[in-house]
Amino acid sequence: MSKVLKGVDTAGLKFRLVDAKEQVVGRLAAQLSVILQGKDKVQFAPNLDIGDVVVVKNAQHVVFTGKKWKQKLYRHHTGFPGGLKERSARLQFEKDPTEILRKAVYGMLPKNKLRDARARKLRIFPDEGHPFEKHPQLVAWEMPPRKLRANKEFYDLPEEYEPMNPEAYRKRFWHMMNAAQQQRVLQYEDNQRAGSESQQ
Repeated sequence: MSKVLKGVDTAGLKFRLVDAKEQVVGRLAAQLSVILQGKDKVQFAPNLDIGDVVVVKNAQHVVFTGKKWKQKLYRHHTGFPGGLKERSARLQFEKDPTEILRKAVYGMLPKNKLRDARARKLRIFPDEGHPFEKHPQLVAWEMPPRKLRANKEFYDLPEEYEPMNPEAYRKRFWHMMNAAQQQRVLQYEDNQRAGSESQQ
């Protein structure tokens, strides 16, 4: 174990065990950077390296939202003219499944002299197995729940109200109405269309 954490002073630190299975890369990296900096401790100071050691397992099961597996690019330069190289997140994952999470956490750490020391306390493993299973300071850590906005009715359409321009009204307030209100607006729009056709 000393070889795994070579050059890391672990005196007084906990070992946080994090299961990355089915976790979104960005959300997980943001939480891990907080732990590595020690921001979750009352004695936190920006000039002290008091963050705990983070052990991540199941890193090969992380997920991206949207189309980031194809659209997100990782770039590096060889140092030679025309040596700019890039690969997609999917190719980077196939080459090393732990590097995606490592790069995300490293990018969220403060850009100062403590950055490399904090990054060395991050240990990522692709599967369930890791060399810290019997460590006495190993503590399981869980991601906080996502704060999703409740899907509530944002707009109350009065019963007696009929918009003068239902089509424009629908385009502007459609996402704020429930199913019954949406049906009423569609009915108003059909009635107005039928009235205009009858006048012609």
